[in-house]
Amino acid sequence: MNRTRRFIASLLVVSMTGLGLPPPSHAAIVGTDAALAAAQRDRVATLLGRADVRAQLEAHGVRPADVQARVAALTDEEVAQLAGQLDRLPAGGEGIIGALVIVFLVLLITDLLGLTKVFPFTRPVR
Repeated sequence: MNRTRRFIASLLVVSMTGLGLPPPSHAAIVGTDAALAAAQRDRVATLLGRADVRAQLEAHGVRPADVQARVAALTDEEVAQLAGQLDRLPAGGEGIIGALVIVFLVLLITDLLGLTKVFPFTRPVR
């Protein structure tokens, strides 16, 4: 019986972490090549012009004028590749911390229900 409870708790933990879900899809407006390249170049320049990004670049010894010159010198293909990489980056707040909190809560609830005994500070309801 204990083995069954552990299996159910493990299955619940795996299902709560979202394994096996497809990545989110993104939609964009399709425009002409020149307009799309200009929009992507502006987006990259705006991102690199943010105060926090600029501070990190300066901490690594890169001057803001050099950054602007390099972005202006990129080809349309390079700008498209860089913009595509920016689209794939996770937004702030996603990551391991959220998954750890969910796992902790699931284990805490299963401990309180008496299905598992992971934490010594809990007493089962039963």
